Amino acid sequence: MIANKRLTSEQYQENFADIHPPFENRDSAIIEANRCIMCYDAPCIKMCPTHINIPKFIKQIATDNVKGSAHTIFTDNIMGASCSKVCPVEKLCEGSCVYNLLHEEPIQIARLQRYSTEKAMENNWQLFERKPSLGKKVAIVGAGPAGLSCAFYLSKEGVDVTIFEKESKGGGLMTYGIAAYKVTPEFCEDEVNYIISIGGIDIKYNQELGKDFQLKDLQQNFDSVFLGIGVGVARQLDINGENSAGIEDAISYIYNLRTNDFSEIPVGDKVAVIGLGMTAIDAATQAKRLGAKEVTIVYRRTENEKPCTDVELDIAKLDGCGLEYLAAPKEIISENGNVKSLICSRMTLGNADASGRRSPVDTGETFEIECDMIIKAAGQTPFENLISNSELQNSYGKVSVNSTYETNLKGVFAGGDCINGGKEVVNAAQDGKLAARSILEYMMN
Repeated sequence: MIANKRLTSEQYQENFADIHPPFENRDSAIIEANRCIMCYDAPCIKMCPTHINIPKFIKQIATDNVKGSAHTIFTDNIMGASCSKVCPVEKLCEGSCVYNLLHEEPIQIARLQRYSTEKAMENNWQLFERKPSLGKKVAIVGAGPAGLSCAFYLSKEGVDVTIFEKESKGGGLMTYGIAAYKVTPEFCEDEVNYIISIGGIDIKYNQELGKDFQLKDLQQNFDSVFLGIGVGVARQLDINGENSAGIEDAISYIYNLRTNDFSEIPVGDKVAVIGLGMTAIDAATQAKRLGAKEVTIVYRRTENEKPCTDVELDIAKLDGCGLEYLAAPKEIISENGNVKSLICSRMTLGNADASGRRSPVDTGETFEIECDMIIKAAGQTPFENLISNSELQNSYGKVSVNSTYETNLKGVFAGGDCINGGKEVVNAAQDGKLAARSILEYMMN
């Protein structure tokens, strides 16, 4: 693995430019909005985890009521601007558009949503009025999508909110864990500032649960607590050579890429990425865009079982990433302490596992991939020790909650990745919104 600085500033700028550019002008957005046939009982609403009234906000764009359109979106999803950039819409709203049945291009819902929400942020439109203070205080741990969503909907109802965030900036996964060509740190910062501009929300940065404060401290000083701590511990491969120089976990790699200049991020000539989820795709494509000559994605199942979407996989293919299906890492070969190659076992698919996916079975055959850098993206595990030490009931580190998002600790609620193990930003936003309603009811009763 070598230090980067192999591309020019112009090349970095081009490689990490917005992959889904916005509409060029107002007329383009209105023309696209007028394609929508405003379905009754619209399937796109049902497929959106936050249930945004999509036909309504599109109709508002078509009639040039952009402010009303943004209000419609933010009413159901205050993270609507982020979701317009990172949601896998091809399997959610756009994937359910009736135009697909007619073999026509679906309405560009995400692009229209981006048009409205970015206008609102750029012009700092205050679309909601905060109710008078209820005299209630809620502590939120984590300024990611779940925590920000919960904070906004609580504050709107007059609750005073304090967010404790371990990083120096808010946004969580949006700021630190998503490919740079999807969202910029500047956009994430603008979004956080826009959300808290409603008032009544105080964010305390560089405050980590279990280190700078304990859960019991929050229980004593606040009327309720919401945990939106996400997940973030990379799953280990547990194979020989895993501690060699040149081994990175995808979470840390993307974090470093998001917090440093592109020219300062080391990247190998030949990179192997293990896994085929969204994080693996982000790691693989960004390694290629940083200047890696070869990137090979290693996945133990076939393309039919991939966790990422077709759109994400196409991005990797168009970037020139190679794929090795039915392959699992077996051993890492190093030379003078540095990665030299990855030995993989050739797999076949056996019986279905508990989730219905067929389990990979080792055939006994092996092959070698020459590489000088390996990025591990084989999944993430929850903060199991932190959660157990906080006396939270959990299942293998995932916080257990009831139908109201309340944990086993009275008045302590949780949502987002820390309860589901890692889903989409839109799922976390919905958890935060619904938890806010439960918290409000809990405090009022």
